[in-house]
Amino acid sequence: MTDNPKLKLVYFKMRALAEAPQILMNAAGIDYKYLMAWEYFGKPWNEAKNSVIFKQLPILVINETDTIAHSGSILRYLANLAGMTPKDMVSIHKADAILEAAQEMFAPLNPTMNFAVGKDYEVKSIEMLPSLASKVDDFERLLALEPDAPFFMGNEPCHCDFSVYHHISMAQLMHSSILDNAPHIKQLLGAVEGLPGVKAYLEQRPELIDVGKEPKLVFGGRSVATGVMRTD
Repeated sequence: MTDNPKLKLVYFKMRALAEAPQILMNAAGIDYKYLMAWEYFGKPWNEAKNSVIFKQLPILVINETDTIAHSGSILRYLANLAGMTPKDMVSIHKADAILEAAQEMFAPLNPTMNFAVGKDYEVKSIEMLPSLASKVDDFERLLALEPDAPFFMGNEPCHCDFSVYHHISMAQLMHSSILDNAPHIKQLLGAVEGLPGVKAYLEQRPELIDVGKEPKLVFGGRSVATGVMRTD
């Protein structure tokens, strides 16, 4: 791995698009600082938004001088930094296709898990089950092409594995039986969790609780509502 630049990952109080980059960085031993939007910008998000590239987060700030937006681009940058990019051009683009497919799961899955409550959550979770099951089928068939390799591109992880891990984990939280017929995806999840640094990260990251009722994240034993606003 090349010398590690000074990295800041800026996002919100939710388990969503900043999650896969954090898992990758912990797997690779890349130092970074995670900042809420109001911490980094020094003001509420609604006041900072118009000054941010594409007016959205997450962003990855590099050495205080450069900024990368969009979680997919952040994952590609981090994979290159960590030496997790496939070695040949065809494999690189196959991995990119898998990454894009995983990123398609973001909406409505992540917003529903982090914010929907009551009947709204129940309806949305039922409505999205067919599309989630279709993605599970797609990923399972791809992984089955090399059944003895735990990751999509073989024995070593790359950026797509971390996005799939995050989104499939969220889908499994929503529908606990969704992986009942997906042994290769289960193998992938276990392989990601077995990477150096990942187990410790997963054990200490804020827990997402009360999904579908009153979603919260638990920071150091204190639960706070998910969202884009500061909670003192």
